Amino acid sequence: MNGQLVADPPGYETTQMLELIQDLKREVVSLRQEVADLRQENLKLRQEAGYWKSMHAAALLRIAKLEAENEQLRGENRQLQARLFCQKSEHSTSPDRSNHLPGEETDGEILPPQPRRQRRGRPGPQRRDYSHLPVVVDPIELPADSRHCLHCGLPFKPNGTEDSEQAEVDVRAYRRRTRRQRYQRTCNCPGPRTVIGPLPPKLIPKGRLGTSIWVEILLGKYFSHQPIERQLAAWRLRGLDLAAGTVNGGLQYLEPLFQPLYDALLAHSAQAGFAQADETRWLVFIEHEGKVGHRWWLWVFLTEDSVVFRLDPSRSHDVPESHFAADACVILMVDRYSGYKAMAQVKLGNVILVFCWAHVRRDFIEVGKGWSELKPWALTWLRRIRSLYRHQSLRLTHEPGSAEFQTADAALRQTVADMQTQAATELADSKLREPCRKTLTSLQSHWSGLTRFMGDLRIPMDNNASERANRGPAVGRKNYYGSGSLWAGRLAAMGRIGRSSRFPSGISPTPQARRQVP
Repeated sequence: MNGQLVADPPGYETTQMLELIQDLKREVVSLRQEVADLRQENLKLRQEAGYWKSMHAAALLRIAKLEAENEQLRGENRQLQARLFCQKSEHSTSPDRSNHLPGEETDGEILPPQPRRQRRGRPGPQRRDYSHLPVVVDPIELPADSRHCLHCGLPFKPNGTEDSEQAEVDVRAYRRRTRRQRYQRTCNCPGPRTVIGPLPPKLIPKGRLGTSIWVEILLGKYFSHQPIERQLAAWRLRGLDLAAGTVNGGLQYLEPLFQPLYDALLAHSAQAGFAQADETRWLVFIEHEGKVGHRWWLWVFLTEDSVVFRLDPSRSHDVPESHFAADACVILMVDRYSGYKAMAQVKLGNVILVFCWAHVRRDFIEVGKGWSELKPWALTWLRRIRSLYRHQSLRLTHEPGSAEFQTADAALRQTVADMQTQAATELADSKLREPCRKTLTSLQSHWSGLTRFMGDLRIPMDNNASERANRGPAVGRKNYYGSGSLWAGRLAAMGRIGRSSRFPSGISPTPQARRQVP
């Protein structure tokens, strides 16, 4: 039987086919499961890819935003550096002061520095007149042994005088001794036998310092902004040694005496139809209920014939709101501080706010100093503002209603319209840089208050007058650091009523102040 083939049992091929089919089925199931897993993994990866793409896009936007913020902060840092370290003196040796952008006046042309002397073609200063001062004659004669001819020996005879004058100041302290005459009765009528003249009035009862000293102290502190100690040191050089405690006590006594005059000035100021307002910080070194720190605020309200100050621990709208009556109709010129806009009278329409072009001008200067690439843009706007000032100055030189006034007024209004159109055009540009957009947005939001001066000749283009009124307190704040008590702070506000009077030319404020001292 060797070599004989053995035949497969019946049904063997069918069995193999069935097994193969089963294997294929299992493999198909496995592949399907693998495909399902791959699809799920692919979907997950697609979702993750979409997430990371969105995260990448968000990161790019965030980076772009941070870069823009970084550039904005760098520009603001340059602005603050310019405010802090630039030259703020009125001395004009440096061409780059805090309120000036190089290239504004000359369109980029660099001019050589001008010498400090009288310039050609400009009128010189007028010689001052001292004829109102009293004259003290100082006679000068030849010595007795020189009043004769050196050749023949005959004496000279008087032949008039040759006069010359120069102004002098003689500051001296003296004791004013009052001698009251005593009278003895010669009759036998009832009553005291001795009669004496009445006591002269004194500013401070039983005080040893006369009115003239208190006038000099008040003028020195609130007109010249000198510390009391510096005044006393100067007087000691002239032989008058006053105790600081005596002066301090006397000022504390004087403070309530100013209250009636101060209240009258406040009431008079509140009745004005046009006013300017400003505020500056003032240190008061006391613990005040509800007040954190020592920074108070000295508010100034300037009208046509008065300047009054108000000291308050708050910088809120309550201060200007309480200064004017609830139904007051006032045109109030201010900077763009939001406290003025929150006044109840402003919301009711009784107080109309007008704004300052000098502050707008500073916005463009800060953009030019903070971002050097935007300097040409800032210079262009500064020239527009300068042109606006020139047209207004020209308009005010003519009589209202005259043909020249009408021509200048038309030119001014055309300049204002061109500026408004230019601002709207630039704001519509999506590529406008953020510092420029911020400045122009502020300009546009305050436009009605900035252009109200065109219809009312009482309104100036800036509130420089009220800021100049606050210059004195700012100087005093640096010299004597504010006030050490509440009564001293009140006196600092009331003591400046002497500056409220507009002294005419040739009239000294010292006699006026002596009359104002209660």
